[in-house]
Amino acid sequence: MLRVLRNVAIIAVLALAITVVPGGGDVADALLTTVTMAFLAAIAFAVYRVYRDNQFAFMSLSDRWRAGVIVAVGAIVLMIAGTDELLGNGLGFVLWIGVIGGAIFTLVRAWGEARSY
Repeated sequence: MLRVLRNVAIIAVLALAITVVPGGGDVADALLTTVTMAFLAAIAFAVYRVYRDNQFAFMSLSDRWRAGVIVAVGAIVLMIAGTDELLGNGLGFVLWIGVIGGAIFTLVRAWGEARSY
């Protein structure tokens, strides 16, 4: 219980410092950007590891399914990159959901195709 209170107090002090210190908003933006970049790098590393672990299954797919996997992963990357612009209005949101859904559907179908042999 004391550990939880200590952690909450640390977060509260950091939030207070960002709010009170001049230029704290810029520091907060820089920290958020750093955390976002680290998160995206972790996702890229996870995708690399999944590819390396399943390289044989990927190479056993037909050219059509391999191209589908590459296009689906590329579409997901583009949707992540364009999230701010696309989620700003209703049509962009529908497009974002549609592209992500189609990419996930393609990946699931390709995974099923790789497992069917």
